[in-house]
Amino acid sequence: MKNILKALTVAVALGAAPFSAAMAEQVKLGFAAEPYPPFTSPDANGKWVGWEVEFADAICKEAKLDCVITPVAWDGIIPALTSKKIDMIVGSMSITEERLKTIDFSDKYYNTPTGLIGPKDQTFDAKPESLAGKVIGVQVSTIHQAYATHYFGAKGAEIKEYQTQDEANQDLAAGRLDAVQADSIALDAFLKSEAGACCDLKGYVEDDPAILGLGVGVGLRKEDGALKEKINAAIKAIRANGTYDTFSKKYFDFDVYGK
Repeated sequence: MKNILKALTVAVALGAAPFSAAMAEQVKLGFAAEPYPPFTSPDANGKWVGWEVEFADAICKEAKLDCVITPVAWDGIIPALTSKKIDMIVGSMSITEERLKTIDFSDKYYNTPTGLIGPKDQTFDAKPESLAGKVIGVQVSTIHQAYATHYFGAKGAEIKEYQTQDEANQDLAAGRLDAVQADSIALDAFLKSEAGACCDLKGYVEDDPAILGLGVGVGLRKEDGALKEKINAAIKAIRANGTYDTFSKKYFDFDVYGK
């Protein structure tokens, strides 16, 4: 895993251009150094592509920021922000009360439900009682880990943690898990892949804003109020001028912004 992260970081350093080439305030834009389609993933040349990459490009241009892609291991991304190794997180990070104790967030920029997938030949749903005795995979340091532990673990499910979402998905495909919980859009991308043909959506978990948060926002340091204002203004602008809808339609046939 360390070799993969190192290779991706080197590929970015050698081949990926900053989001904005114009002379502007430079900020290091961090997201998880792992494939997370359709939001972020490196192509064959090491260039990061996906919906969230296009979102980041749009807000950086709107805010006149020179944003430099800086991949970081997910479980260390908040410490990277607070220690100033990066300046903001654009990595599908949900706005939660727990995270707000340490960092700040911009306004939300998307909000999608949480899903649960499992083998097609198994019948169960996303209710805690239905998952008793099952092994559920989640990515470490995520709202899904917290939710599954609180609701499913308490009812007798075994919660297995993974460093990346892809590792959890692959163990499900290999039959080593009964289910995987994650963002429904990311799960849908997996189900449409060759490996995901094994499985289907079992349902959406019951919403709990205290754990699952209030949508996804740009993670920022608490003291960076001026940057927060720029990002919020940029989000509002690209929503109003049609840029957000234009790139979103390339990936989704519904309103990913949500309620």
